[in-house]
Parts: sequence; structure tokens; C-alpha cells
Amino acid sequence: MTAPTLSWTAADGSAQSARWHSESGLAPPRRVEVADDTLSADSAYRLACAGTGMLWRGDFQNARHLLQAMARRVDRKSTKASARAAAKAAAASPAERFHLHRQAQSQRARTLGTLLIALEPDYAIALRRAPDWRAAITEAWGAPTGGRCVASLRELLGIVGAHEWRKKGVKVAALGEASGNRIHPHYGVFSPVRGEYIDLVARQALPVDTSLAFDIGTGTGVLAALLARRGVQRVVATENAPRALACARENIERLGLEAMVEVRDADLFPPGRAPLVVCNPPWLPARPSSALEHAIYDDGSRMLRGFLAALKDHLAPGGEGWLLLSDLAERLELRTRTALEGWIADAGLQVLGRSDVRPQHAKAQDANDPLHGARAAEVTSLWRLAAVG
Repeated sequence: MTAPTLSWTAADGSAQSARWHSESGLAPPRRVEVADDTLSADSAYRLACAGTGMLWRGDFQNARHLLQAMARRVDRKSTKASARAAAKAAAASPAERFHLHRQAQSQRARTLGTLLIALEPDYAIALRRAPDWRAAITEAWGAPTGGRCVASLRELLGIVGAHEWRKKGVKVAALGEASGNRIHPHYGVFSPVRGEYIDLVARQALPVDTSLAFDIGTGTGVLAALLARRGVQRVVATENAPRALACARENIERLGLEAMVEVRDADLFPPGRAPLVVCNPPWLPARPSSALEHAIYDDGSRMLRGFLAALKDHLAPGGEGWLLLSDLAERLELRTRTALEGWIADAGLQVLGRSDVRPQHAKAQDANDPLHGARAAEVTSLWRLAAVG
């Protein structure tokens, strides 16, 4: 697929163009103006609300300050409209509130995504006081392919944030001693910052047969690593997203677990059967707006239903399947418990038991969050499943 192109008129009147790059799926602005340090925050906000892109040619640090000022204006407008939004939300169903929240997030991203930065063919930023972000951008996008490109400053800041997380890593206490308990998430791979599902796996008694386990949709590889650290002799972890595959393989190597954990490129299951099969699918059945959201949203519960439907055929006799799932989708009325239990039964499976935990993340405590009611009541569970008969 040919990458979209962004076109604009330079200060000298010449026509310019460059490849448009957006990992979040934003379309290039149809109208672009060249902007510099003379542009006020109010003017920038008005242009952004009109959908006009602003290609920055001034001091880089001033662009960062301008983006912050634009964000304050976006949030101030949201605050002023909060009474109307609250009234609308009060009359809405939980599912409608969820979709209204996603729409508001999307609109905020589009507005703030209009402040643009041009990147040289090697990803350098040719602006005064610009940082060197070439390593971070290469990690996220891959090696430069030649030619200039343009991206939103907001997205570039997200890339740099992900780069720092990748360097620092996320502490996972369940993995053991501090010298080897960090997972390093890559850009676009869900970070294990919410540790309650990891703790459920750490506390659950392993099956008698610990010779083999499958970790379906391994992401960063954190659950595969945990199973190996707990004594499972061999773990086959599957993924089909290139970024997640690279991430999981790198983490397994960092932790020195290559002899015990194999990361395979596969959609759901590898061939064969295992005494233990673990899966932590995306928890919300909604359509991802970009590849970056595939770890959060499972459109039509495709992965969840695919896992359940094929689990019986991949369990060794007497084996267990561990499904890690939040009930947030049920509380938002995006899926019912009856539907989930029906899929389990239709797949020829039975529930051996379930362990529950309440999340402790910040959003569960934030009364100003539009989805606070559902988040505050959310429960994350480990479902122990087995073949019937």
C-alpha cells in the first residue's frame, strides 16, 4: 500500500510534499500551514479545531510548549461542556458511555495531532534546539526507507516515551529477584503495568504435569517467562504481531530463558497438545482504530472465541486452560456473562474454578473518569477450564 503524502506551500512559495506517517491511523490533514514561534496558542487551537495541520518551522522546544498549551485549551473546553456531557452520559447505557468516551478520546487525539514535525531521511529533526530522536523512531518504525516524512509531534512524543520504558523496563515482582524481574515493552506492545493478572498466574497451583505449557498471544512474553520461572520445563509462546514477536524474543533472551521458552509466529495455537494452556486476550470487544490498539480491543471477541473454540483440541488429557479476563466488558454491557459461559460450554469445556482480584490501578480510583463506575467495580479473573468428560 502506498503511503499517503502531505503537501504544503513553503514560505518562499514553493510546493513541498513528504510522506505522511501515523501509527495511530490518523489521516493527513487536507490543509497545512507552515507555523513558527510567532503562532499564538489561541490561533493554533483555532486552526486545530478546523482540522488544519501546522507544520512547525520554529524552535523545537517552543513547539512542545505550544502543544501543551493546546492540550490545556482542549481540556478546558471539555470541562465547560462537562455539564452537558454528564447529562448525556447519565441518560446513556454503559455501552453508549463507553463509545462516547472513545469518541471524545479520538477527537482529542485528532485535534492535538495537527501540530506536525518534518523528519529528514534519517529521521533527524532539522529544527533549532531539536533533540536527537533517531534511535527511538527507528525502534518504533524500523530503519529509514529514504525520503522525508512528516508526523504529529504528539505521536513522536509517544514514541520517545515508549523508548524510555523499553530502556528502563517494567518491574514484575512475580518474576523473582530484582536482577532479573524486568520486562522491557516495545512500542506498540501492551506493557504489563497492570500486574493483577500476572499475580493470578503466579498464585495459581500448576498442574501435576509441568512438562509443557502454551502461552497464547504472549505479547511481551511476561507470562511465558513466569511459567518458566515457576518450573514449567518448556513453554511455547505464540504471537502473530511482528512487534510483539520481537519484543517477546528479546525479553526471553534478556531473562536467560531461551532454553525453556520458544516464541513462535502463529495465530493462536501451535501444533500439538499441552497439559497447560494460558491465554490473556484483549479484554474489550471493540474495533481497534489502529494496529496500536489490537492489544486492548478484540473486535467481536475474535481472539477470545477462537481460543475457547480450539482449546479442547490442544489440551493434553487432564490438562487445564487458564483464561485471564477482566469483567469490564460485562460492566460496560459490551459482552454478557451468559455469552461467555455459552462459548465455554459450546466449546466442550467446563469451569474447574475461578480466582478473582480487584484491580488497583489509578483509573479505578479516579472518580472523574467517565467510566469510573465500571472501573471501580471491575474484577479480573483466572478461569480454570478443562475438557468435558
